[in-house]
Amino acid sequence: MARAADDGFEHELLPGLRATEDAARLADELAFAEARLHELRDAPPGLYAEVAAAEDPEEAAWLAFQIALLSPLEDDDPWAAIAAARSAWATGELPAIAGAPRGPRAASGDGAPAAYRAWIARSGSQAAAFSAEPSWTPQRRFDRAYERLSLPGFGRAPRYELLVLLGWLGVFDLRASSLALSSEPTDPTVTAAKRVFGIGDPLLVGRRASALATEVGVTLEALDLGLRNFGAATPEDRVTAGAAVEADPERAAAIRGVLGA
Repeated sequence: MARAADDGFEHELLPGLRATEDAARLADELAFAEARLHELRDAPPGLYAEVAAAEDPEEAAWLAFQIALLSPLEDDDPWAAIAAARSAWATGELPAIAGAPRGPRAASGDGAPAAYRAWIARSGSQAAAFSAEPSWTPQRRFDRAYERLSLPGFGRAPRYELLVLLGWLGVFDLRASSLALSSEPTDPTVTAAKRVFGIGDPLLVGRRASALATEVGVTLEALDLGLRNFGAATPEDRVTAGAAVEADPERAAAIRGVLGA
């Protein structure tokens, strides 16, 4: 990971950081990740808009799965590979992902689509699988679905992203209650979180992550992408995930203020 020079920076929310420049960069990434979520909710770009507008929740959820599976590319046409490979839920066909270009948070291997359809078949529908009990909170639904989405090659990043998309695009009522840090220790978000919070224990990292999110006023979904991009070695390694917005400068400045950066 890229590290700025130690200038004596200290903050109780960021015990692993020793440079004001690093804290400021984290604030900027959190502001971008927050702006991206607001865009998903209010004016989704590309194939996200199709998910949000779909009248059939089964087709909406299936397209969201395929977006998370392949991940938008970081180029001029983020959606090209997904659009070429996608299939409709009603056909029963799997997406043609063999050899397809994949974005930075894509699943590995080609076994996840078949395993996903088999999991849904046991639940009866995607709506039943993700909505679960009507009395459950959105956070409990998110946690339960995350646990059950342990599919071949469908690691932490695409699993988490799928549930973020389903929740913020309005398909199902889902909201994160944690960063699911213990499921994949080598995930870039997990690695960055350990650095930022200065400890490797998943339980303590999770507590410190929740404290940071609360103090700066961002959701855990935003913290997920913010940490991922903070850990990028170069600007070219950042993940925009198909977003068409930039961070709000005023919001970035406000987060910097909270972090003393």
